[in-house]
Amino acid sequence: MKFAACIAALMAGTALAGTPETAFAEEADAAANSSSDTSNSNQIVVTAQKIAQRAVDVPITLSAITGERMRQLGVTDMGELSAYVPGLNIQIQSANNPGFVIRGITSDSGSAQEGPRVTLYYNGIDISRSRGAYQGNFDLDRIEVVKGPQATLFGTAAAIGAISLVSARPQPGLSAQVTGAYGNLDAYRLEGFVNAGNDVLAGRIAWQWKKRDGYVKNLAPDQDDLYAQDQLGLRGSLRFTPTSDFTADLILTYDRQRNSGTPFLSKDLGSTSVDGLYGPAYLGGSRYSAEVLGSDKLGLHRDVYDANLTASWDFADGWNFTTVNGYRHFDALEVFDADGSAAWYLEFAEHAKGWQASHESRFTYSDDQWRASFGWNYFIEDSYQYVPFSSEVGTYLQCTANIIPGLGCVSANNTVTASAATYLASRGLVRQLPYSSWYENKGRNQSWSMFGDVAFKPVPAVELTAGARVLIEKRRSGYAANQPAAPLYGQPLLPLVDTGGQTFYAQRSYAAVLPRFNALWHLNSNVNLYATISEGRRSPVVQLSAATGPVEDLNLIEAETVWNYEVGIKGSAGIFSGSLGVYYDDYSNFQVDVIDATTGVARTESAGSATNIGVEAELEAKFTDWLSAFSNVGFISGGIDDKEANGIYAGNQFRLQPKWQWAAGLNLNVPVTQNTSVFLTPSVTYRSKIYFEVPNSEAISQDAVTLVNVRGGVSFMDNRLQVAGYARNLGNEKYLLDAGNTGGSFGHPTFIPAEPRTYGIELTVRY
Repeated sequence: MKFAACIAALMAGTALAGTPETAFAEEADAAANSSSDTSNSNQIVVTAQKIAQRAVDVPITLSAITGERMRQLGVTDMGELSAYVPGLNIQIQSANNPGFVIRGITSDSGSAQEGPRVTLYYNGIDISRSRGAYQGNFDLDRIEVVKGPQATLFGTAAAIGAISLVSARPQPGLSAQVTGAYGNLDAYRLEGFVNAGNDVLAGRIAWQWKKRDGYVKNLAPDQDDLYAQDQLGLRGSLRFTPTSDFTADLILTYDRQRNSGTPFLSKDLGSTSVDGLYGPAYLGGSRYSAEVLGSDKLGLHRDVYDANLTASWDFADGWNFTTVNGYRHFDALEVFDADGSAAWYLEFAEHAKGWQASHESRFTYSDDQWRASFGWNYFIEDSYQYVPFSSEVGTYLQCTANIIPGLGCVSANNTVTASAATYLASRGLVRQLPYSSWYENKGRNQSWSMFGDVAFKPVPAVELTAGARVLIEKRRSGYAANQPAAPLYGQPLLPLVDTGGQTFYAQRSYAAVLPRFNALWHLNSNVNLYATISEGRRSPVVQLSAATGPVEDLNLIEAETVWNYEVGIKGSAGIFSGSLGVYYDDYSNFQVDVIDATTGVARTESAGSATNIGVEAELEAKFTDWLSAFSNVGFISGGIDDKEANGIYAGNQFRLQPKWQWAAGLNLNVPVTQNTSVFLTPSVTYRSKIYFEVPNSEAISQDAVTLVNVRGGVSFMDNRLQVAGYARNLGNEKYLLDAGNTGGSFGHPTFIPAEPRTYGIELTVRY
């Protein structure tokens, strides 16, 4: 009854809910076909179903924020986007470890052996492998979100939805834009594009460079302050249109991060207490860090190269053939202090490297009564995750097991008392015993699939759609470890089995059929009802490690499946446009990622059954030509079912899942003279309590957070010159970005503070 009351209240209050834009498209030029009345987001033409349609005519829940709206809101990073899309959360712990959450379901595993849940698309290509997924947010036509299982449209990784980044395409003519910004934390940003060409051949070069100081001071010598940024993105695009029926796009992208270390702060070791959240930390490596971990400084060294070739041919009346081909290579080394203290205790690095290649071709057909799309896809990825570990034997044993009572680990003044443990335990024979080990997992995953959709209009007001993807996949996992016995201790410090120089491999093949069914009812030309049933699937995990012997230890985790049931309404009336959707998800073999309490290594387990019930509402109101308002709200009542069969996970809320999430704001652009205007976009975002881990723990959670953001300024010379000021987290709210982490499995959870108030000024020149 309570849930029914919530739904009724939300439906009654739809006018208070909505996103700035509600559309999804694969191709960046879809906006060129949209209605001239861009304030009505439901009139935008999209190609989510592989055919050009108005957003209001697409019978699925979809949302997007255009590049222009992101500029109005001051969104310059992927992590800032989620506050403005209901049902979406993006957690950027680092560019090497992003978490993408749709409707409470997280996809962020770094293991090469595990598949994603949320498809991340970049110009029509799947880039969902976590360590290669982060992409700079610059010169984008829009970022788009499709919710619910969408395997037919966006591949098998879209178990619960897809996020698509669509870059701006070259256009005929000469144009350019440059934005320079400076803010607190000595933050610099320089971005822009240059576009030139004609109707046959056009090119575009875009870039973004961001640099700022860290917002957590690091007291450790020879270390940088934490969470500093040094990021560069470059993109070159070429569009060839020899005839009106054929278009080819070549897009090359380079993305680079040279960021400082992640502030894993401990509450119980030394002075890195997070009571004040932004107090100083003492994090750093040993003198052996460069030799063992690959760098003597904490931080991330990451490079991503991406190539995309897309061609579209209208070869007959109503028929189109499109092929999308992509290659992506990523190489990232991240060094981190997992214990969050001055102790030479849990020093780790992660070297993640891999490549992905994809080919998809599809035919589409459309007439007044039928619409069809069918094609094939091949996807292959090869990646590994190499994790070296560095510690000092006595320090590790003292901080983990308190082998010398009364000695402690790290005192409040950052004195590492545990460093005396080796001397005391050896009765003065030796003062220090360095130790290092490593393990790695590998994954080579391939999939072959065929997909198709058919839509039929039995009468003009009703459209029925059915589709499916038939999938065959091969998953090959590898594992190796070097875990030598520690001096004095006589066994490995991490309770992992040494593989004796061997790399174990295991391979399995799987097949699946993933259907979807949709119905759309045109109430009138601008308002539609829709219903959908679809199945999603997260790939099985061929989880490989080693057991004593050493022999391979193979653990096969069955595929996670979800059935999604959804109904909604979308449309426009007068000054209002928006949507309202209600969904129910039923999961079997729900997969959870946990950190082993004895090894500190992440693994996948089945938590059993889970369910999700939710409501999402979006609306925009255009009061005048110079004033509009937007708002959105998402409600999720979901989690792992409270059944005895689900063990310790029973009744747990999903990781990173808020029950409530909303945003609201205004967009003012008031003309002062014929060529001058004043603009202002204030917004407020809210997210209710979240848990950072399953099983849930109150100590590893974050209470509700409300943030205020604003951007405003003056445009001159018919918007060719713009001066703006911006502020994010205007109230300087102190809250956690993440908690628990690797240190938690050793009894010392760590906490990562979120970004404090940032503000600055920017100047934009357009030609």
